[in-house]
Amino acid sequence: MGVFLSGGAAANRIQELQMDPQGDTRVEITLENVESALYQLYFDPDMEHKNLAQKWLTHAQASTQAWQFCWALLSPDKLPEVQFFGASTLHTKISRHWSDLPSTEHENLRMQLLSNILHFSSGPKMLLTRLCVALASMALNLIPQAWSHPVADIVQAFQPHKLTREGAEASPDPHVHCLALLELLIVLPEEFQSSRLTQARRAQLRGALAGEWTSVCPMLCQLLQSQDSSTQVKEKVLRCLSSWVGLDVPLGESHELVQDCFAALSNAELFETAVETIVTTISQPDCHRYVEALLGLLPLVLGLHEQLKKAVQDGDMETSHGICRVCVAMGETHSRVLLEQVEHWQEYLALVNMILFCTGIPGYYPVNETTSSLTLTFWYTLQDDILSFEEEKQTVYLQVYRPVYFQLVEVLLQKSHYPSEEEFASWSSDDKEQFRIYRVDISDTLMYVYEMLGSELLSNLYDRLGRQLMDPQQASAWQDIEALLFGFQSIAETIDVNYSDVIPGLIGLIPRINISNVMLADTVMYTIGSLAEWLSDHPVMLGSMLPMVLQGLSKPELSVSSISTLKRICRECRPDLSPYAQNILAVSQDVLVKEIHKSSQCMWLMQALGFLLSALPAEEILGSLTSLISPHVQHLDSLAQQDPDATNKQPIIHILGMLSSLFTTLDINRQTDSFDGAEPTPPQAAHNPVIVVLQQVFTLIQTILNKWLHDSEVVEAVCGVFDKSVRTLLHDFGPMVAQLSEMLGQIYSTFPQSSALDLACQLVHIFAGEEQHVSAIKRLMEVLTAATLDIFQQGPREHPDIAESFMYLHAQILKRKPDWYLSDQIDVKTLFFCGIMSLKFPEAPTVKAAGLFFTQLLPRCKDGSLSDVLQQSGKILTEAILQAVGGGSPRSLTEHFADVLLSLNRCHPVLLSQWLTETLETPGFPSAHVTPEQKHNFSQQLLREQTNKRHMKELVKEFSLLCRGLQGSGHSEF
Repeated sequence: MGVFLSGGAAANRIQELQMDPQGDTRVEITLENVESALYQLYFDPDMEHKNLAQKWLTHAQASTQAWQFCWALLSPDKLPEVQFFGASTLHTKISRHWSDLPSTEHENLRMQLLSNILHFSSGPKMLLTRLCVALASMALNLIPQAWSHPVADIVQAFQPHKLTREGAEASPDPHVHCLALLELLIVLPEEFQSSRLTQARRAQLRGALAGEWTSVCPMLCQLLQSQDSSTQVKEKVLRCLSSWVGLDVPLGESHELVQDCFAALSNAELFETAVETIVTTISQPDCHRYVEALLGLLPLVLGLHEQLKKAVQDGDMETSHGICRVCVAMGETHSRVLLEQVEHWQEYLALVNMILFCTGIPGYYPVNETTSSLTLTFWYTLQDDILSFEEEKQTVYLQVYRPVYFQLVEVLLQKSHYPSEEEFASWSSDDKEQFRIYRVDISDTLMYVYEMLGSELLSNLYDRLGRQLMDPQQASAWQDIEALLFGFQSIAETIDVNYSDVIPGLIGLIPRINISNVMLADTVMYTIGSLAEWLSDHPVMLGSMLPMVLQGLSKPELSVSSISTLKRICRECRPDLSPYAQNILAVSQDVLVKEIHKSSQCMWLMQALGFLLSALPAEEILGSLTSLISPHVQHLDSLAQQDPDATNKQPIIHILGMLSSLFTTLDINRQTDSFDGAEPTPPQAAHNPVIVVLQQVFTLIQTILNKWLHDSEVVEAVCGVFDKSVRTLLHDFGPMVAQLSEMLGQIYSTFPQSSALDLACQLVHIFAGEEQHVSAIKRLMEVLTAATLDIFQQGPREHPDIAESFMYLHAQILKRKPDWYLSDQIDVKTLFFCGIMSLKFPEAPTVKAAGLFFTQLLPRCKDGSLSDVLQQSGKILTEAILQAVGGGSPRSLTEHFADVLLSLNRCHPVLLSQWLTETLETPGFPSAHVTPEQKHNFSQQLLREQTNKRHMKELVKEFSLLCRGLQGSGHSEF
């Protein structure tokens, strides 16, 4: 057994590597040094030493000496780690440095590789695989010109009577040789799939390799059918077929081999691999062209039914799972083709029923079974294919398959059943979450099935629910009622059921349900929520539904379902909620004061109450609003008097968040949350109730800010209150503009934070065009700009959020009030440089904001002081963009730079042409990878594009790839 260098020699080599921190060429590349570096890499406990060795070994692999030392490392007396590095080096040299090897050496390399593969055919396994990968890589470099029939030659080389090149007789064990040959045939297509190749070369190789399948397939058939073949051999045959299928070898040429794979399903040791192979093979996209082959496989799939039933009966989840995968692969991939074979309709119907059996496998997912979820997408596919036929054919298929889909509904509802409360409590949180997701998938499937079964499905569910609730003879478990409601809710959630004649009956049945069980109560809540739109058209029924929702509101375990349902009702039915408003407010206030719900649910509840208050008569809103928030404002006041610490921070943020949520939806003008495109409206005669409340708590908010000014979360929460109010109230917020502008200026000057800039951006958007607010907002902009310019002068790198918000703010100003840039109070030149600095940030949002700033600014730089700034600094901007595109910024940001270049070219083509010429003529700029000719071509193409954003982005992207040396390397896609 070989050993590494002795401890002293290794230590000396380690010391040499340590003296060379870059891991470069100062240590001579010799066999002895390679081995000592490997010792350091594998056995030295010091991570720094390992990293140095790794760097040096990577350098050694790239050297020309590697072609020689790799063979020495494969010597039988070396340790496996050394041998493996030798084989890996061979693969690296062949795959990445092939052009370094003279063509006269190709034959010698091939024979050496084959010799070593034969030598190591009995292991170690990792080493054998790595040598096979190296030979596969060599074949890909030589096919088809220099090596026209690689598979035939390789098979010939592995004949037992062959001698190695050195003349020593090869291992006489044909079994070992066979395994090595199969390993090589497995890795050949895999190496093709993972190699970086041009599109043309990939197509050429794919065709050449697919042509070799005629040599591979008969041999695999023979090995799989032979009784003399070991399980190991058959397992590799199966893997070999999987590997070659990826080359799009025709099913028509492989169907006999695929049929043989089904026999392997009866062998427990081969079962998993056989399933994987069959599924991979029949899932290939072009299999549908080989109808006869598919029809030949269909009876084999159906023949698995008994094995499937026995596996389910025995609780053999692995077998039932595998057979289900085969069934679904056949049924889902080829549903349309098999539907069209009308003379075989009974066989396909049998397959569909087999898949239905898999859907209904007994047990609870994922605790007792994990198979049923595999089938759900099949039902989508089959339905889509049936409904895509012309009407006459569709009618025939519906007669056959509608009964199957009604059975499917029964099965899905059964599978959605909860276990007993005791059993469910014993499940892990992960199992409960997986079951929840599984029920969501079932819900989606039921919604889809409605398209095929229509109103008859709802009637079916309603009739069954009625019997469960009304028939005294029925001793119904709560799970049965819950499942039926779950089915209703799944459909009503996304389908317009307003015209269904069973909904009034359902509404009448719901109050009869005993909701003492939490899971059932949850589903009742969600079902009521799904019917909110129907209730808005039939408000007379609100009286029977709201008490149940409010009852659920007081239970912490129904927090999410009851609050989300109340929110939906308040949003959809608000014109009709006045009679119930005080009761809703009272119950809500009670649960908020008692802190029954988590913070996030409290926010939802406040949004619901915002919708509710919006619908009240104008004279009642302020009183109800004041009554609702008074306890929370009082609590906030007491918190504001305390010294800042961790215990009172979260309650402050929570209360401010509740106010924000309330003001998000409290809109007495019934406008949408979005203010984009909103037309200015005259101020209301009386102040909006929200404004009245904000004015009352303004001093309190200032007190909080004074104490928490250096805490960005609290400042963000404060700004959130005003931000949500501005977005909802729009021009009604006018009375607060002056106060808020002054406060924002003060807090930002003291401790700049991005949330203040974002809020200022909203004020500019809405009020910059209103004369009475111009002076206050303009003064605020000057204060914010001056304070932010100080940050940029000190170095903004630690504040990407501020840079981003600042750029968006000025983009908004340019859009709404560009004349402000003529003011002496705004240093446009410095602002221009701030934009350039922001473009250099690695954070995508900051670069995007800076790009927007320049695309707003550049069209306005045609005269006056803005023109002077562009003349002075435009070249620097152009240089910064080219540097970023050339490798200074992540490739994912190139589209933002392309936008700025397009704006420059659209508005200032002459200047851009001059700046491009001056910057690109610098040698090595923006990258040493691009030639002067490539830079000239890019410049000319860019200057010709003034309108098409997509084309400009493609130009810049291609130039960026060139600059990074990545074009054609396989990295061209983002």
